Amino acid sequence: MATELKDLTKRADNYSQWYNDLVIKADLAEQSPVRGCMVIKPYGYAIWEKMQRELDRMFKETGVQNAYFPLLIPKSFLCREAEHVEGFAKECAVVTHYRLKNDPDGRGVIVDPDARLEEELIVRPTSETIIWGTYRNWIHSYRDLPILCNQWANVMRWEMRTRMFLRTSEFLWQEGHCAHATAEESEARTVQMINLYADFAEKYMAMPVIKGVKSANERFAGAVNTYTIEAMMQDGKALQSGTSHNLGQNFAKAFDVTFVNKDNQPEYVWANSWGVSTRLMGALIMSHSDDNGLVLPPHLAPIQVVIVPIYKNAEQLKQISSHIEPILLQLKEMGISVKYDDADNRRPGFKFADYELKGVPVRLVVGARDIEKGTVEIMRRDTLEKSEAPLEGIAGHVKALLEEIQTHIYRKALAHRQEMTRTVDTYDEFKKEIEKGGFILAHWDGTTETELKIKEDTKATLRCIPLDGDTTPGVCMVTGRPSKQRVIFARNY
Repeated sequence: MATELKDLTKRADNYSQWYNDLVIKADLAEQSPVRGCMVIKPYGYAIWEKMQRELDRMFKETGVQNAYFPLLIPKSFLCREAEHVEGFAKECAVVTHYRLKNDPDGRGVIVDPDARLEEELIVRPTSETIIWGTYRNWIHSYRDLPILCNQWANVMRWEMRTRMFLRTSEFLWQEGHCAHATAEESEARTVQMINLYADFAEKYMAMPVIKGVKSANERFAGAVNTYTIEAMMQDGKALQSGTSHNLGQNFAKAFDVTFVNKDNQPEYVWANSWGVSTRLMGALIMSHSDDNGLVLPPHLAPIQVVIVPIYKNAEQLKQISSHIEPILLQLKEMGISVKYDDADNRRPGFKFADYELKGVPVRLVVGARDIEKGTVEIMRRDTLEKSEAPLEGIAGHVKALLEEIQTHIYRKALAHRQEMTRTVDTYDEFKKEIEKGGFILAHWDGTTETELKIKEDTKATLRCIPLDGDTTPGVCMVTGRPSKQRVIFARNY
C-alpha cells in the first residue's frame, strides 16, 4: 500500500487525475464492463449506506414513507409532459424487444425481430411520470392528501462523458414525490426538503453549502421552480449537491390527477419532487481529501476508529488484547464503529498506510511499552497529528476527538469557500476572476440570453440565486440593465 500511495497523483499536479486515482486506490469503486457504469465496492458502498441511513431517518421524521415504483416506464408516459420529455430525451435508454434467440447463421445470439414490444419502454431517468400515473389511482378526495413518498432506486441517464460518482450512466439515488391539496403546502414541503439536504450536508458531510433557486434555464424539466444546494470543491469548482422541485400542477394536469377539495370542487393536485444521489460520494471525496488519501468526516466514516497492536509474539499480543477488549466494548457502547486490527498477515506500516488512504478518522497504536506506561498513541486523520494519551479514559477522549475532527473538517471547508468567493461589478473583472476558480458574486439582468452568453464566453454557469444573498439592487455586469440581487456564477462539475 505504501508503494501505491506514492502513485497517488498530487492535487496540485492534476486534480482530476488525483480524484480518479483516489476512487480506485481507496477501494471505493471501479469501472464496469458496461460503458459509463461503475461497480461500487464494499468500502464505498458502506459510506453510501451511512448516508442513506441518516437521510432515510431524517425523511421519516418529516412524515415521509418509502415505496417502490417500476424501473421501466412506457414511452407514452414520458411524452405527456412536454418540458419533461424534452429535458430527458437525449439521455434515455430505450427497451424495444423482450427476447433473444440463436442466430441461424451461427453469429451467436441476436435480438428476436418477432419479439418487438408493442410500446417501447424507457429505463427510468427519473420517476415523475410513472409515479403520477400511479397517483391518479390513489387520489380522489382531499382526505387522500398529502401523499409523502420516497423511493431508493437506481436510474439511467445515458451520459457521453462519465466520471465515477460524479457523472455515470447508472447511479443510485433517492427521489421523493409528494402530492398536496394546496400550492402553499407543496411550496412549504419543497423548501423543507432543501433545508433538510443542507442540514445533512453540513452536519454529516461537514460540507458547507449555499441554498438558492435555479434560473429558468437551469431548473428541472417540468418544474415551476427548483431549489438547490451548491458546494465548492477544493479546486474551486461548484458541485450541485441536491435539488428540490416545485412542480406546480404540471404533472397532475399531464396525468389528469384531480381531487375533490373541501368545497366539493374538482381541482388538480399540487406536486413536488426532491433528490440526492451517489454524486454526494464525489462531493465528500473532493471536499476534504488530501494527497495522502481520503479524509472522511467521522459522522459518515464506516470505520471511525482503528486500533493497531504492535507486538513481537503471541504472548505480547495476548497481553495487549486483554487491555484493549474493555476499550473496544466502551467505544461500541458509545455508538462508535471501531476495528481492532490484530491480523498477522500485514505489517503495521502497511496497515497505517491503508487506513490513512481510506480516511479512517482516528488511529490508535498500542505496543507492549505503551501497556507498561499505560498510554496509547493517537493519530487524527484530518491533520495527521500524533499525540499520546492515557489508556484510562481513552474511550471518552476518542469520542470527544471525533466531534472535534468533524467540526474542524467543516470549518476548514467553510474557510476555503469564503476565501474563494469574490464579488465583481464589471464583465471584464468577471472574466479575469473566473479563471481563478471559486464562486463569483455578480449582478445579472435575469434573462436567459445573458446567462447563455456568459456561459459561452467563460464556461461559467449561474449556480443559483442565493436565498440568503446580497439583495442590494444593481446593474447587470454584461448588459447594464437593472438587477434585483447578486447571483453566484462558477465553473462546475
